This record gives sequence, C-alpha cells and structure tokens, in this order.
Amino acid sequence: MENQDLDRNFEEAFERASKTSLRFPPDIMLHFYAYYKRATGDNTPHQLENLDETQLVGAFKMNALFQVKHLSKKQAKQKYIALVDKHIPR
Repeated sequence: MENQDLDRNFEEAFERASKTSLRFPPDIMLHFYAYYKRATGDNTPHQLENLDETQLVGAFKMNALFQVKHLSKKQAKQKYIALVDKHIPR
C-alpha cells in the first residue's frame, strides 16, 4: 500500500472510530489507543507515583504502548485500520 493510500485509510479509520457509538471492552479500547499513539508518534509515557484509579488507567495505557513499541508507524497504522475494520462496520 502506498504511503498516501495508507495515510488516507488511516484518517478514514480514525474518523469512523471517533464517530462510532459502539462500546468496546477495555482490552479492545487499549488496542485502539496503543495503535493510534504508535501510528501518530505520540508515545509519551505516563508518570506514575501512586496508583490511584486515574494512574491505574495510565499504567494500563503505558503497558499497551510497551506492547506495540516494536511496530513501525506504518505497521501501527495498518493494525489500527484492521482493528477498526474488524470492530466498526462501514
């Protein structure tokens, strides 16, 4: 897939994901989050001092980012598109 096609498909997938009213289990949401963050280059780790409820969510997000850190931006975009296609019908 050409980079321009990939970028266009990624943007379309993001728009579908952003507009859906479907609800997903936390593990699927973490996949959406991690692939998106990796694909866009926003991989800022969260600082955790005490694990209150908000920081616990941050820990799960950080773990999801660690699990996809081996992916290139292109691979993350492809995985994000596939995830959207799987869970959000056109």
